[in-house]
Amino acid sequence: MITLKDIRKSFTNGEETIVALNDVSLSIQENEFVAFMGSSGSGKSTMMNILGCLDTPDSGEYLLNGNAVNQLTDEALSKIRNEHIGFIFQTFHLLPKLDAIGNVKLPLRYSDVSDEEAKQRAQALLEKVGLGHRMHHRPFEMSGGQRQRVAIARALINRPTMILADEPTGNLDSKTSDDIMALLTELHQQGQTIVMVTHEENIADYAQKVITMKDGQIISEKTNS
Repeated sequence: MITLKDIRKSFTNGEETIVALNDVSLSIQENEFVAFMGSSGSGKSTMMNILGCLDTPDSGEYLLNGNAVNQLTDEALSKIRNEHIGFIFQTFHLLPKLDAIGNVKLPLRYSDVSDEEAKQRAQALLEKVGLGHRMHHRPFEMSGGQRQRVAIARALINRPTMILADEPTGNLDSKTSDDIMALLTELHQQGQTIVMVTHEENIADYAQKVITMKDGQIISEKTNS
């Protein structure tokens, strides 16, 4: 489903050039659950931005479902982000003035889906993540774990090909983290492709495959039994 070949990405910091990804190649299959690990500056966040079509590489090739992503226009990239990728962030990124249904519906605002269908989809997803009783609560009325469940429902609303989860348990206590990872594991078992960035080994253990990065390169891959 995903193929990266010789991906290179660098940034300029004053007179210094920082190579964030250094000729990285990898493949991710449909319905895989992959975790990226690495210290700060290893390149894992840049990798996530490129996989999510939030940034483009300086060179190399990125194929997503057979599409050469690095050759697409900004408009086409936006369309791919909206239709094929669901994002889950460490800080939730929920709008405080909207209730749970409003936040989950948000990605459908610029789609052809009617408001009634969007509402029905949002309600079904909130039920799925165990928040049927909190549909009309706003983020400040919810715990961190409940807000992350809303974010997961929002990531699923467009029925994406892939979910990208950036430190999805980073702001949660250990019990809530386990609950969120159990939910992501269940989604994976139902056929969802998930790519996750984490710095916690116990969280990475939930994934099928763990890819460790250092200095912009992949230094190891391991498969969890």
